[in-house]
Amino acid sequence: MKKLKSLWIPLLIAILPMLALTACGGGNNAGSPAPGTGGSPAAGGSPAASGSPAAGGGAPRNIVVTATNFAFDPADIQLHVGDTVQITFQNKDGVHGLAIPDFGVDLRGGQTAKFTADKSGRFDFYCAVQCGTGHDNMTGTINVAP
Repeated sequence: MKKLKSLWIPLLIAILPMLALTACGGGNNAGSPAPGTGGSPAAGGSPAASGSPAAGGGAPRNIVVTATNFAFDPADIQLHVGDTVQITFQNKDGVHGLAIPDFGVDLRGGQTAKFTADKSGRFDFYCAVQCGTGHDNMTGTINVAP
């Protein structure tokens, strides 16, 4: 019996990290707002990013980014300087987040944010929720042309 008790601690230490890595296995977190975003669930019906970006300064571009285990769709977004973007983030599989630090965006499933592409260059985005073994590969790029 004493031997059985001494196995609990190593067993617990082995199981806890596996539980932490299963965060992506759950459903959608559409009702959970990200801290500091004040985001609200998206109204739906927004078209996904199109291949031809709108000219800067026009009506907002509506872009829907969908996360699955372990990828974003689209993973490459083309913009022009001056484009106003309304980006909606959705979780299709698992629980993920969308962070675009260069534009101050930090979303969870169902949230929407607006930003203006005010500088040209290549800007990375990534999953903002530790979601499992493929988390480090959940990245994408926003290319903003002058």
